[in-house]
Amino acid sequence: MKLLLVEDNTTMQATLSRAFERRGIQVVTCDDGERALAVWRDTQPDAVLLDLSLPGKDGLEVLAQARSSGLKTPVIILTARGTVGDRILGLNTGADDYLPKPFDLDELEARVRALVRRAGDAEAAPATAWCGMAVDRESGAVYHLGQPLELPPRELALLRAVLARPGHAIAKERLFELVFPGEHDVQPEAIEVVAYRLRKKIAHTGAQLVTLRGLGYLIKANP
Repeated sequence: MKLLLVEDNTTMQATLSRAFERRGIQVVTCDDGERALAVWRDTQPDAVLLDLSLPGKDGLEVLAQARSSGLKTPVIILTARGTVGDRILGLNTGADDYLPKPFDLDELEARVRALVRRAGDAEAAPATAWCGMAVDRESGAVYHLGQPLELPPRELALLRAVLARPGHAIAKERLFELVFPGEHDVQPEAIEVVAYRLRKKIAHTGAQLVTLRGLGYLIKANP
């Protein structure tokens, strides 16, 4: 496994590099936001650890440019900016996970391996199609009759989750984990808001997002 570490703090960079290399993970480092995107493209890492407070260019700007240019590498943001608003902004910009400093190295390694494993599973899985909707496993986009559905990241994550098992109930707790990964400060009821918004936006597709009290949510075709 190859890891790109974008971190300008030399002590943190050296500590993480040594720790991961001892665990059999190759680490490529970059300490400048201006060069980060070029290093990212050149090295093709399996995952990226991205600090936000970088010289030259902010980490969020680097992430936004990476996603807009088609780079789909899993990204974990590592930063001292640990408020709920900061986490939401990072995840909405395209991060896959968010870990505020200070953090536990074992937890960080577990999150990295989980993201890389999940990305590999997604690449291996075929595209799914149901009720005129298809999930592009490579990009994560959802299409209806060949046209992309323009949805915010959280609604898109929820739609992908229920489309994985149409007609089957998925527990609210599991959906919360998929829609709000690593966000321990978000109230569980937040998933209901996302579901409410998604329900209205997919009404034209002929699919219906159904709430099952005590069980969770499922998606089914309108009769």
